Amino acid sequence: MSAAEEPGDGREQDKAAGDLRLPGSVAEIMASPAGPKVGAFFDLDGTLVAGFTAVILTQERLRRRDIGVGELLSMVQAGLNHTLGRIEFEQLINTASSALRGRQLVDLEEIGERLFAQRIESRIYPEMRELVRAHVARGHTVVLSSSALTIQVNPVARFLGIVNMLTNKFETNEDGLLTGGVVKPILWGPGKAAAVQRFAAEHDIDLKDSYFYADGDEDVALMYLVGNPRPTNPEGKMAAVAKRRGWPILKFNSRGGVGLRRQIRTLAGFSTMFPVAAGAVGIGLLTGNRRRGVNFFTSNFSQLLLATSGVHLNVVGKENLTAQRPAVFIFNHRNQVDPVIAGALVRDNWVGVGKKELQNDPIMGTLGKVLDGVFIDRDDPASAVETLHTVEERAKNGLSIVIAPEGTRLDTTEVGPFKKGPFRIAMAAGIPIVPIVIRNAEIVASRNSTTINPGTVDIAVFPPIPVDDWTLDTLPDRIAEVRQLYLDTLKDWPVDELPEVNLYAEEKAAKKAKAQLAKASAKETPAKKAPAKKAPAKKAAAKKETSAKKAPAKKAPAKKAAAKKAPAKKATAKKAPAKKAPAKKVPESAAAKAATPATDTELPAPKPVGEASNPTEIAPEPIAHDGDAQQLGAGRSDAAESSSSRPKGRP
Repeated sequence: MSAAEEPGDGREQDKAAGDLRLPGSVAEIMASPAGPKVGAFFDLDGTLVAGFTAVILTQERLRRRDIGVGELLSMVQAGLNHTLGRIEFEQLINTASSALRGRQLVDLEEIGERLFAQRIESRIYPEMRELVRAHVARGHTVVLSSSALTIQVNPVARFLGIVNMLTNKFETNEDGLLTGGVVKPILWGPGKAAAVQRFAAEHDIDLKDSYFYADGDEDVALMYLVGNPRPTNPEGKMAAVAKRRGWPILKFNSRGGVGLRRQIRTLAGFSTMFPVAAGAVGIGLLTGNRRRGVNFFTSNFSQLLLATSGVHLNVVGKENLTAQRPAVFIFNHRNQVDPVIAGALVRDNWVGVGKKELQNDPIMGTLGKVLDGVFIDRDDPASAVETLHTVEERAKNGLSIVIAPEGTRLDTTEVGPFKKGPFRIAMAAGIPIVPIVIRNAEIVASRNSTTINPGTVDIAVFPPIPVDDWTLDTLPDRIAEVRQLYLDTLKDWPVDELPEVNLYAEEKAAKKAKAQLAKASAKETPAKKAPAKKAPAKKAAAKKETSAKKAPAKKAPAKKAAAKKAPAKKATAKKAPAKKAPAKKVPESAAAKAATPATDTELPAPKPVGEASNPTEIAPEPIAHDGDAQQLGAGRSDAAESSSSRPKGRP
């Protein structure tokens, strides 16, 4: 892709998708005033979509033989007359709609949806999609304003997330049948400008801060209405006025018909396969090492294909590609060029993993078989598991794995859900994960494109992520964090160097908060329980009274000596209470008050440990307990004795 912004002096500056941050594009939007008072109005044909959607609808009618010769000639003549200025647009659109008189509107809407999925979606400029996203992110009021009909506009608006539409509509009767007319006033030129002004007034939009993107001469009047006119792929009068007035011009060529030059370039790129394959076979035979031949092919073919097609790679973190081998290299998947890009980066000693459907592809299937690629049948879980075991064995034998964790191509700048397979391969083989984030591969090819456009693709390669401490229980969280790394990187793309990877941040923060809470609870618990633990002093006194009462009861002279020996043994066994008793006889003293909390702090501390149901909650308690013991000094021996007197089974 090459997007160009052309200032008023006519100089043209080429810029790739990765340069959309330059003034006049995404960067300008993100720095503009936020909120719904700023409007962003987009035209459809030639601006958001390459070419004309009406032509695609007419081609479909011809294919289905839904149009007669007379009608076709009438439409062609009307189109020529409008181009030559002999008739107005209103007459042209009425001529086209009159041919559909009596048709159900719902039937035409279904045709519009089908054609969008089959032919129009792939024609949407990815650069313009980024601009739409930027306006939405700033909270601007985004409007698709077009002279096309609803069956052409609605699918595109929904795909881009645009909820406001100003467009022409078929006139229908009470039964939903087309009358052959178009609802007045018809949006075209001054009529379209008037509709935009009414919409702005109704929605409190400040046009002097607003943007308008269009390509047609009929929209020059609208460019004068807004403070930020943005002619997009203009020609003729629009281009001339833009240059004269100094309006920045946006030009894109990443989408459009499959031109002869593009076909030749793509064919030339793929044709490099044959000499490279011949060289690989020769190296394999000469060295007697098949893997060396395969490495020659993988190291050269991908790079030659991209270079011949005019695709350049702007890589940040290139050193991480060889930091640790083997590894599981994962990449976000947009189109059929992504695997080629990943292969060009990893270069040698790797095998690719793809879905089984690719096995029947004449190019990808053949390459996969020659290069020891592995194809997974996603519809057969048992077969998929067995195939993954094969991949694990190849990884254990020293080969890196190149795989897309999303499992399929997604024509969007978002990142799809990650499958577990790539990560389980890394865990089983004991090798790290290396994330390869591709920002704009959709610039060089749409999802189903068979040709490659020239352009620059931005890539970020992050350091290897070890999986040694990963478990099946933590795997979903680990995968979610790796996927979040992709989302964060695509949202804030690194320019010169990679940001620090802070995986497991949420888990670490949760553990830290939990430990602090447990420590705080351990410090607060003794202070609350201190008054309740004065009971031992009362029990000690009670025991003394009991022994005092028992002494007079046993006055037999012969047994007094024996009776006195028994209490002597008990006194020896309970030395600790004997030492505490004197200290507690003087409650007024400061020493006694200090001694009581020491006993209370140490005794209850082990109880929560023994009763804790969560093992992770046990660790903080001894830490708080030891800290308190160090502060309270001699209280440690009391705790030891109290723990020795506990029943078995308690900690």
